[in-house]
Amino acid sequence: MLASLRPAIVTTVFFTLLLGVAYPLAVTGVSQLLFPWQAGGSLIRSGGQVIGSELIGQTFAKAEYLHSRPSAAGTNGYDASASSGSNLGPLNPDLIKREGDSAKAVGADRPGTPVPADALTTSASGLDPHITPDYAAFQVARVAQARGVKASEVEAVIAANTEGRTLGVLGQPRVNVLKVNLALDARYPVRHAPAA
Repeated sequence: MLASLRPAIVTTVFFTLLLGVAYPLAVTGVSQLLFPWQAGGSLIRSGGQVIGSELIGQTFAKAEYLHSRPSAAGTNGYDASASSGSNLGPLNPDLIKREGDSAKAVGADRPGTPVPADALTTSASGLDPHITPDYAAFQVARVAQARGVKASEVEAVIAANTEGRTLGVLGQPRVNVLKVNLALDARYPVRHAPAA
């Protein structure tokens, strides 16, 4: 019986080693060699510390920063270990309430101005680091006032950090919130009064 099973065992071990060990190691090695930035997580560092990734959003609440879109990933949002959308249907009362509350809070910055959809809705993963140029423009006045600079200066930083369509045709233009906020901090730092 063992003699008849030997070819199946050898084949199983061979393909396990080939596809379960050798192939993943080869793909990892090639990606590290050819695309080290992407393979390493596209990590952004400041002062020698990792402060975020180009690929994963994070929450910004201070007035001097662009705010990210809402996130349904985890209890406080942007939890990569709990990546998901809310999975609430468009008629779900919880979703309607959350979006209504968000519309009031976000709309307080610019009363009477329509609030961009991505200011109210979560992405499918809950981790999207981008917002639309419309949502970024919606926030310019608040950010400029909080930093004590002209709106045109904030607009220039946003424009410099707006990414076009992938390969010129895929997706929509987008603004990476973390990159804009870092650029704003570098060009127009906010000087807070020392704590008493």
